[in-house]
Amino acid sequence: MEIYVVNPGDTVDSVAQRYGVQTESILYANQIPYPYELAVGQALLIPNGQEAEEQRNIAVNGYAYPFISPWVLQQTLPYLTTLSVFSYGFTAEGELLPPQADDSLMIELALQAQTAPILTLTPFGPDGRFNNNLIQALVNNQEAKERLYGELLATMAQKGFRGTDVDFEFILAEDRDAFTDFVREMRERFNAQGYTVSVALAPKTSADQPGLLYAGKDYAGLGAAADWVLLMTYEWGYTYGPPMAVAPINQVRRVVEYALTEIPAEKIDLGIPNYGYDWPLPYERGVTAARTIGNVEAVQIAIANAAVIQFDETAQSPFFYYEADGIQHEVWFEDVRSMQAKFDLINAYGLRGAGYWQIMRLFRANWLLLADQFEIRKG
Repeated sequence: MEIYVVNPGDTVDSVAQRYGVQTESILYANQIPYPYELAVGQALLIPNGQEAEEQRNIAVNGYAYPFISPWVLQQTLPYLTTLSVFSYGFTAEGELLPPQADDSLMIELALQAQTAPILTLTPFGPDGRFNNNLIQALVNNQEAKERLYGELLATMAQKGFRGTDVDFEFILAEDRDAFTDFVREMRERFNAQGYTVSVALAPKTSADQPGLLYAGKDYAGLGAAADWVLLMTYEWGYTYGPPMAVAPINQVRRVVEYALTEIPAEKIDLGIPNYGYDWPLPYERGVTAARTIGNVEAVQIAIANAAVIQFDETAQSPFFYYEADGIQHEVWFEDVRSMQAKFDLINAYGLRGAGYWQIMRLFRANWLLLADQFEIRKG
């Protein structure tokens, strides 16, 4: 497949003619709606009907909430090794708490597509935020852990899950080793029953990196304790931060290079964001909040406002500016160029695969490009 960047005066028909492909194939791959307008600077995936001669086998995970559109899920499952159901919680006493919405259909659809459903475990408090006091209560209490292990195993057997993904954030520094022991103990018990255990890691660039997001995560210990890890290499640009790329490739590379000093490449999944942000300007810390948008939606915003999409070569990410209702906006998102940069990183470092946060919005060009680059392992 090839990538073409739209110039002034281009139409879908003229691009199709240039490459000798059907107009419909470009419309389908890039989710271009009627009346088939393009934005200057938009990156188009051009399907040519040919497969790459050599494809490395990788694992691909996608996180999804139980209320995902069944159609979006079915469109995405062929490209996934595992589907992480977000999410199950727990009490300080180790009682497992299911998601509010029923996850039975997504598990059933995953199994039909030979994609392994994974139970995602998160320490959410009553306010819906990560709660490090809840983590502390669990990982330092053997009785609570035993109860949780038992309820997880029973739930996985009953519902058809193939493993558990541990997504704990803001772990206190004093709980670092207890958390690592928790993951190690869980894996020993779960592997014996045929289940996997993975763990999500905040994007560290050094072992002693300060900060609540990082201090409680021991890369070397958790890399050894789990079957595989996800590097959460996104959220440099985030809702309450200043406008910038969500996953700038120069920063992502720093995380990967540090992780490889602590964890074998065959255990590392690269985190990939499937979203962008729209910031109103001027940005004011503590006041401004960006709106989360889909990558296909971002292009439509650019078209609606006659914005020219630009590309940051350092971050390897697209962005643009526009004005609406007298307010200036800055938008950063992902396109096939930024995804290609991430796929190149997976290849260059021989990583296990990719993990997408999250798959609630369909980004078909990404999946087609991924399948063109790699052979996707099925669960």
